[in-house]
Amino acid sequence: MARITLRQLLDHAAEHDYGVPAFNISNMEQGLALMAAADATDSPVILQMSRGARAYANDLILSKLLDGLTELYPQIPVCIHLDHGNGVDTCVTAIQHGFTSVMMDGSLMADGTTPADYDYNAGITRRVVEIAHAAGVSVEGELGVLGSLETRQGDQEDGHGATGVLEEHQLLTDPDEAVRFVADTGVDALAIAMGTSHGAYKFTKEPDGSVLAMHVIEEIHRRLPDTHLVMHGSSSVPTDLCQIINDHGGAIRPTWGVPMEEIRRGIRHGVRKVNIDTDIRLAITAAVRSVMWDNPDEFDPRKFMAPAMTAVTKLATEKFEAFGTAGHAATIRATSLRDMAKRYAA
Repeated sequence: MARITLRQLLDHAAEHDYGVPAFNISNMEQGLALMAAADATDSPVILQMSRGARAYANDLILSKLLDGLTELYPQIPVCIHLDHGNGVDTCVTAIQHGFTSVMMDGSLMADGTTPADYDYNAGITRRVVEIAHAAGVSVEGELGVLGSLETRQGDQEDGHGATGVLEEHQLLTDPDEAVRFVADTGVDALAIAMGTSHGAYKFTKEPDGSVLAMHVIEEIHRRLPDTHLVMHGSSSVPTDLCQIINDHGGAIRPTWGVPMEEIRRGIRHGVRKVNIDTDIRLAITAAVRSVMWDNPDEFDPRKFMAPAMTAVTKLATEKFEAFGTAGHAATIRATSLRDMAKRYAA
């Protein structure tokens, strides 16, 4: 089984009405912990790397790590996805290193900070779709700028995100434009801007409809019932993990993430891919800080990272079960990239 494209996986998720967590990784420990959770719950999984993660770990090292993870768990369908590609070259090099899916984020210019207009976004996304589909690889696009409706600020996590104060219409995907964008580009999945952002500090209070615009997802799904939708910045920011960090020398400010019930609401309305990064970081940090605090004489990194891996596995298991992903790995039949390319060309 091993590698699968995003389109194959999300088609299956739509058919069986579940969502798939897309976990950002940048090292061995994260990868091993996430695959252990996928194996324990019989879940397909999306492992994704941002440009920052690729720079941190090096493409060559990452590609070998991904080879090892998929060979270690051959029964688990794994989509290897590029998160927030900023240009054709970034997407092409990901494909060359074995990614089975790429995101072309044309909502921003290549500098990653300047909001792009529709023509730029649709044009460059369409170009990536043409290249990727010829190789059998899936493409996720984004319409609208990811960022907070509370502060009207663009997203600045992991080296990308609009700078300055944005208008509300820039931070919410327009349903009319979404219909046009899918037709103009041929993307396999569409990331929706609806008030979420990366990082731990998403909301200053429990989010409601004024800052988390779930109605946007519902309307777009009504108009595009066959398009797979994506929620970015969807970590729940568990209060227990924040408290553990703060109890062991941390200083996480009061913050709220995306409630699980809202993610489930999105899944009921066409969301098939849910991006999770911050929750993984919090789980690791909470475990590492606890070991360091309780064992100040410890200097073996393995003593820190083993509990961190256990914490990530626990958290990922909870996501697989909550999103309805658990139990579906064995029912998926993978299609080769060659056959996917033929399917796209037909």
